[in-house]
Amino acid sequence: MPEFYPSIGEAVGAAMRHNIRLAYGGKAPGSDAPLQVRHMSHPSADPYSVPGMITQLTETATPHEVAGIIEEVNGALGALPQLTELVAAAADWTRARLTFENPHLNPAFATWTRLAAATRMLRDVQEELAVAGDMIAARPVQLSDPRYRDEVPALRTREPLSDVVGNDALADNEPPASRNPEADRRRAARASSPHAGAQRTAPSVGTASEPPTGALPPRSPRTR
Repeated sequence: MPEFYPSIGEAVGAAMRHNIRLAYGGKAPGSDAPLQVRHMSHPSADPYSVPGMITQLTETATPHEVAGIIEEVNGALGALPQLTELVAAAADWTRARLTFENPHLNPAFATWTRLAAATRMLRDVQEELAVAGDMIAARPVQLSDPRYRDEVPALRTREPLSDVVGNDALADNEPPASRNPEADRRRAARASSPHAGAQRTAPSVGTASEPPTGALPPRSPRTR
């Protein structure tokens, strides 16, 4: 195995392939195609992606910005209607395989029932968001007293992966022409070091900053 890899993902993938070959006597099982490493873009790389819009939904975002994001998600071509259609298509796929020959056991119908229920719930969510989007504009820009927030629970329970791995994910997606092999080598060495956690307590100069909380940039008109 060479000592240098352009990214941590490629180094980990190479190590996995090496270990698999050792376990199978020098030959990897199955296809000889190399393992593919998937890199997730930083939210700032695409402000219209769901992670990109989540990063803009900070407490200090304006009502206009929040309403715009809700409309982007819940519009005719938004993420939520597409997800609803995807689940509905899965239900229709199951519908084409229904049988009612055994009245006591019908797993296909049970599967269709769950998918149909999920589809109905997603459509209910679309209706709720449409109403909520209209109500957001009436909310004040100023933050309320923090003591009032204890009356209701915080609902967000997951961070996007790029929030966890840090801004190195954005650097890994830069065009090859702008990459610095020596900087990549140093970053890989820091990440693999036992003291990597201590070295990252203070962010280095030049790392990608968090995306601004401003409104979404102009987008080409949609056909509704």
